Amino acid sequence: MTNENNSAAVDASLEGFAALGISGPLLKATHAMGYTSPKPIQQQSIPAQMEGRDILGIAQTGSGKTVAFSLPILAKIVGIGTKRVARTCRALILAPTRELAVQIEEEIRAMSKGLHISTALVLGGVSRFSQVKKMAPGVDVLIATPGRLTDLVREGEISLAETRWLVLDEADRMLDMGFIHDVRRIAKATHKERQTALFSATMPAEIEKLAGDLLKSPARVEVAPQSTTAGEIVQSVIMARTKQKRKLLSEMLADKAMSSVIIFARTKHGADRVTRDLERDGFEAAVIHGNKSQNARQKALNGFRDGTVRILVATDIAARGIDVPGISHVVNFDLPDEAESYVHRIGRTGRNGADGIAITLCDPEEASKLRQVERVIRMKLPVTASYLDQPDPAPVKRDPNEPRSVAANDDRNDNRPRQGKPKRFGGKPGGDRQFAGKPAGKKPFHGRRKPQGGRKAA
Repeated sequence: MTNENNSAAVDASLEGFAALGISGPLLKATHAMGYTSPKPIQQQSIPAQMEGRDILGIAQTGSGKTVAFSLPILAKIVGIGTKRVARTCRALILAPTRELAVQIEEEIRAMSKGLHISTALVLGGVSRFSQVKKMAPGVDVLIATPGRLTDLVREGEISLAETRWLVLDEADRMLDMGFIHDVRRIAKATHKERQTALFSATMPAEIEKLAGDLLKSPARVEVAPQSTTAGEIVQSVIMARTKQKRKLLSEMLADKAMSSVIIFARTKHGADRVTRDLERDGFEAAVIHGNKSQNARQKALNGFRDGTVRILVATDIAARGIDVPGISHVVNFDLPDEAESYVHRIGRTGRNGADGIAITLCDPEEASKLRQVERVIRMKLPVTASYLDQPDPAPVKRDPNEPRSVAANDDRNDNRPRQGKPKRFGGKPGGDRQFAGKPAGKKPFHGRRKPQGGRKAA
C-alpha cells in the first residue's frame, strides 16, 4: 500500500492517533504514555491494519513498531468483549528474545490500562507451571518466544485455534536464531482467517518467502532503507589489539560523560570476562546473556534502566531487546559475526531524537568484519585512534579461585528450543531444560586401548 492510499483512510478533521482510527480509552491511554504524534511506521501501518489488511513492515529497531502493531489489535479486541476461551489467546505476538517479549508486554499493558484486556508471557528461563496457569482461563494477548510456545502447544497446554491476530516481530532475528520452522508451525496452528503482521529490519530471501507464505495481499510499509543506522548516532572506530582492549576500555569508562553504557561482546564467555575485568578495575557492571536465568537478566536490566548500574555488558541476544532511554554510549568490544547485528547494537543509543555515541574497538584480525559492517551500513566508519604501534599491557594476574564461564560459544544458539532431558530422567524431547550429562551406556575410557584382531598398537 502506498502512502497515498494509507492517507485516504485517515480523517482529515482529526489529529494524531485519532486520525488513524484510535479512539476512546485507548486513545487516552496512548496520550498518557506521551504518544501524541504518530511515527512514520505508525502512520503507514495502523490505517491498513484497522481495515483488516495484513502488513509487511520494514523498519529498524526503535522505530515505533510495538505501537504500530498493538494499537489496531487492542482497538478490535475492545469491541469483542471480555468472554475468552480457555487455554487460548485472541492475539499472538512472537518475539525472538525474552527481553523483547517482556518489553512488548509492558507496553501493551500500559496502552490497555483500564480496558480489561488480559495479557500473558510465555518464554524460556522461567516457570512453565505459572505460564500454563496464566493461560488456563484464556487471554486476549499472548506475547511469546517461539521455543517455549512450541513446547506448550505440542503438549496441549495452549491452543492457537482461536488466534485471529498474529504478529511476527523482528522476523530476521528469529531466522538468525533458528526459529523459522517453529514460526511456521505456530502460524499453521492459528485460525485460518487470521490477520497477520510481519515486521523485520532486513528482508533476506528466507523472510521474503516466509512473508509470501503467511501474508495475504499485504500492505508493504518501509520507513527507512534496510540496514541503515539512526542519524543521531556518532560512530567511530579505535584500532587496538585484543590484549589492549581491556585497559583501553577502563580508560574510556573513567570519563563521566559515559553516563549509561552498553558494552557488546561476541560470546557469553567474553561478556563474563569483560565484566570481571571491569569489576577488577573498580567499575560496577551487570551482564546479560543466554546462560543467565530470566530473573537474573531482568534484574540486570532493571538496575541499568533505573540508573543504579551504569554499565551493562551484553551479547547480541540483547541487541534488539533493550529499550532504555538515555543510553549515552554503545561500545563494541568485539565486532559481531553477523554484520547486521551492528545496526541493532548501536540502535540502543540515539533513540527518540536523542544524541548517541557508538565506539567500536577493532583488532586487525577483525578487519574483514569491519568491512562487512561498512558494506551493510553503506558508509565508511572513521578511525579516530590507533594503538597498534604501542606495546601490549602487562598481563593481569588472575585469582586461580575465580569462577570462569564455560559458555564459550556465541549467542546464535540462545533461546533456541532446548533438547530436553533424556527419557531415562523423565524429560521430554524438545523440552525447555537442557541436560548436559554424558550419553547413557558409555563408560569413561582411561589409558591406552588394547590392540584388536591381533594387530599391533600403533
